[in-house]
Amino acid sequence: MNKNDILTGHVIDYTHEGNGVIKFDGYPIFVPNTVKGEKVTVKVIKMSKGFGIGRLVSIVEESPDRVTPPCIYYYQCGGCNIQHLSYDAQLQMKEEQVRNLIRKMTKLDIPVRPIIGMENPWRYRNKSQLPVKREDEIVTGFYRPRSHDIVPIEECIIQKESHDDIMNELRRLLNELNVSIYDERRHSGNLRHIVIRSGTRIDETMLVLVTKNSRLEQADVIAEHMMTKFPAIVSVKQNINPERTNVIMGSKSKTIRGKDEIQDQLAELKFEISDMSFYQVNHEQTEKLYQQALDYAELNGRQNVIDSYCGVGTIGLFMAAHAERVYGVEIVEKAIKDAEKNAALNGLSNTHFEAGKAEDIIIKWQQQGVKPHVVMIDPPRKGCDPLFIDTLKALKPERIVYVSCNPATLMRDIQSLAELYIIDEMTPVDMFPQTTHVEAVCRMTLKG
Repeated sequence: MNKNDILTGHVIDYTHEGNGVIKFDGYPIFVPNTVKGEKVTVKVIKMSKGFGIGRLVSIVEESPDRVTPPCIYYYQCGGCNIQHLSYDAQLQMKEEQVRNLIRKMTKLDIPVRPIIGMENPWRYRNKSQLPVKREDEIVTGFYRPRSHDIVPIEECIIQKESHDDIMNELRRLLNELNVSIYDERRHSGNLRHIVIRSGTRIDETMLVLVTKNSRLEQADVIAEHMMTKFPAIVSVKQNINPERTNVIMGSKSKTIRGKDEIQDQLAELKFEISDMSFYQVNHEQTEKLYQQALDYAELNGRQNVIDSYCGVGTIGLFMAAHAERVYGVEIVEKAIKDAEKNAALNGLSNTHFEAGKAEDIIIKWQQQGVKPHVVMIDPPRKGCDPLFIDTLKALKPERIVYVSCNPATLMRDIQSLAELYIIDEMTPVDMFPQTTHVEAVCRMTLKG
């Protein structure tokens, strides 16, 4: 086999990125936009020792799971990568991804419940982050896959419709005002990104202008126009990111006009959201995810709960009405202040939040006599710090509920805990339809 060969074969599986897998004499070729079960003709465009990359040339036998992507930008934009699959097939692929990781990474027999999907898997994102670029005129959109070229868009059908309207009106205004736009190659210019955040239960929207410089020309004009045009915009902020970096947000923000934060409601709880707060982007699925975590915790009002990696307290506060006391720990001090504010906003007095490394703070609490019955874990994609896993083993809570945004690191971590804990079961949750991303909730019970 050589680069540029044209080959025909059957798609037998998917990679974790959603690409179809075709094998020729045992050598795998990964091909985007193909569907398991299809017979396809592909062109080999890249080869390495372990696998090759192919480009779809034609479909010889089409799968019934193939659909026409409803997004007109789908084959250019890198925001979604499995719109060509029916939603049932997307869910099946994600559930199987979790089952395959259990088989490949653990020697455990873990029951996997059916994945929790959405009734309508569109228009779910309550946060949009749009790069801005000057071409013949100012354009906004999303990056092409594996590039920094922007695909100009006027509509994104996985973000809220109001975000499309705001994006298009703001782009028109920026062109009219001839606002200075950042050039990442030269590290010059000013406006880098537009970020839109909105509540789902509470109709409040925040518009964030991410700039290289501390001064944004005509900031007041922009804020007044957008808040007048869209009454739901109750906060316009400027975030300053002077670094030469791919990271979108900088560490400093200021309010141009309106409120410093917006509010939203999850179940019966209200939360204040700043431009820097972590807040799940899919409201409907977040409620289902947290309800699954609550079900796994099996609280009856008499248990102490530790919410490690607690962020702004969302999961911990979800548990508080069902627990004796909730203790939250998070390394980011601003997040802890937000968690305390959110507890007060909801009149919850049985919570305690503290900033620091989870493994250090939990040991300190233990020395103060805190004995947790349940520990909630919701770490970043890299999973738990090994020292934290060792701390859990020493602490030996009766139950652990692990909410994972990366099932691969979840499998690694439960391997370490399996000597002391029965891994009861796992439930995948589809938080990001039309993408390959999948989350999972796992329940563990102390042996003996």
